[in-house]
Amino acid sequence: MNHPAVRPMDPASVFREMVAQGDLVLDRFDACIETHPDKIFLHYGEDDVRLSFAAFGRDVDALAAGFVALGLQPGDRVSVMTRNSLIATLAMFAAWRAGAVYAPVNFNYTGRLLSYQLNDTAPRVLVVDPACAASVAGVLGEITVPSFVLHRPRPGAHDFDPAAEIRLPVARTIELADLLRTPGTAPRVPRGYADLANIIYTSGTTGPAKGVLQGFRWINQYTYLMRALNGPDDVIYCDLPLYHVGGAFFLIARACWNGNTVSLWDRFSPTRFWDRIVATRATTAVLVDVMTPWLMSAEPRASDRANTLNKVHMQPLPLAHHEVAQRFGIDFMTCGYGQTEAGLGFAALIDELGEQMGTPAELWRGPGKAAVRDAALRLGMPVVSGAEPVAKGYMGLPSPLLEPSVLDPDDNEVPPGGVGQLAFRPRFPSLILEAYFNKPDVTQRTFRNCWFHTGDAVYKGIDSNWYFVDRMGGFFRVRGENVSSYQVEDLLNAHPKIRATAAIPIPATVGDEEDVAVFIQLIDGHAMTEAELRDFAADVMPKYMQPKHVRFTDELPLTPSSKIEKYKLKQQLLAELGRSA
Repeated sequence: MNHPAVRPMDPASVFREMVAQGDLVLDRFDACIETHPDKIFLHYGEDDVRLSFAAFGRDVDALAAGFVALGLQPGDRVSVMTRNSLIATLAMFAAWRAGAVYAPVNFNYTGRLLSYQLNDTAPRVLVVDPACAASVAGVLGEITVPSFVLHRPRPGAHDFDPAAEIRLPVARTIELADLLRTPGTAPRVPRGYADLANIIYTSGTTGPAKGVLQGFRWINQYTYLMRALNGPDDVIYCDLPLYHVGGAFFLIARACWNGNTVSLWDRFSPTRFWDRIVATRATTAVLVDVMTPWLMSAEPRASDRANTLNKVHMQPLPLAHHEVAQRFGIDFMTCGYGQTEAGLGFAALIDELGEQMGTPAELWRGPGKAAVRDAALRLGMPVVSGAEPVAKGYMGLPSPLLEPSVLDPDDNEVPPGGVGQLAFRPRFPSLILEAYFNKPDVTQRTFRNCWFHTGDAVYKGIDSNWYFVDRMGGFFRVRGENVSSYQVEDLLNAHPKIRATAAIPIPATVGDEEDVAVFIQLIDGHAMTEAELRDFAADVMPKYMQPKHVRFTDELPLTPSSKIEKYKLKQQLLAELGRSA
């Protein structure tokens, strides 16, 4: 699809425009309070709560003052472990307001996974709710957290549980409601684009999870290309967890640059998704992997297109994207490559329906179709017809802000068509991660030869577009989460009967993600049932990490250097299941 009238900007112009829009998310939030204080910022659908920019700003200021009263200093970490997305958003903004660092915790974590991250982060404050308090209480003897802030839902709230037991240390625990009544305001802490904003943990493949240090300009870079396709009338739908960058920044923080309303929910619901879109008049959303087949499996209705959703980001882009767009009247899909470390490295706009209106004209909000196309082309995004097939793994073209390369094991560039590791160099300061927290050796290795090595296998096509192939190392995608084979193996190997574990990915039967399979070698003389293994897994790891397939083996195949030959195990299991890779 050619649009010769629109010429892409050069990287320096793109960078100047991005910086001119503001590097600091809090500055953009404050500008929204100044220009449209009464506009709804958050529509929290779980309890039908609507908070204007000004009202949310007052809560942010109050909680920031409360954090400071607890002894929080600029640069300290605020960890957040709650299933309530409104509370997580409030804590994130309040941490930034107090000059602290947002360090969310996966609310599925328990035991060693949880104690490791809390000990590594060493937060001054941990915000927690009753649903997660039991997990925290289970590791109290292994962690040192000076202050706990407890969100206690009120009767009638969707997350209220009258039977919830809170076993946190009373002397170090304060109710969130009390903290929000702290008098005064937190001193404004001067912040710059390179100052640390977040520590977001990503799965480690050969060791424990790594905390990614992100500066404020990282948030600007990550959200910049996609927010260029939005206008102030767009409503951003968010049901992703806020311990990942997608929910916290790609959706919520992004809203501050255009002054968007966010339709906020705790989790995805395949049965209520479209009702939520209609109720909040959401225009843009993110759908990840299994969400799409779940929506498509519903019985078709005559009203499928009677909704406001006109722009959807899909990552990875499913081959059936055009079918989805035609059924639900989605005018544009976007896709690309996003990463906790590198931000948004690639992007493309899929013009699914051309001049046909998928979203009914009376329900359309946001820039018109021509404006969306032109905005994408100005920033170097390809505009592709949805009716034209694209190869699996399509990511589009690179962001003008980053220089990508495909590297072989010796860091030599691989020619077009050849598969290698994706690496980036930022063209301008502070665009990607600063480092891995407390891991200088890993940081140095990952940044070797002046390239940031992503750990993902890609290739550059002869058409100049880029394509994702697979992950290079031992981690895979399960239910929207990156699962580390190291973590699965490490947790299961703690069982006294287990000698060794090999965790491998098996293509899921639904969607483009994977299921976890494990091969277990027991210590000589011991026996174990699959039920016993599954009970142990349920005790030590989140549900999404627990194996779908369990096999016991007398011996694991090894290379001459004693490394497990996982590809042989994968071939064996796929043959047994009668499936292909």
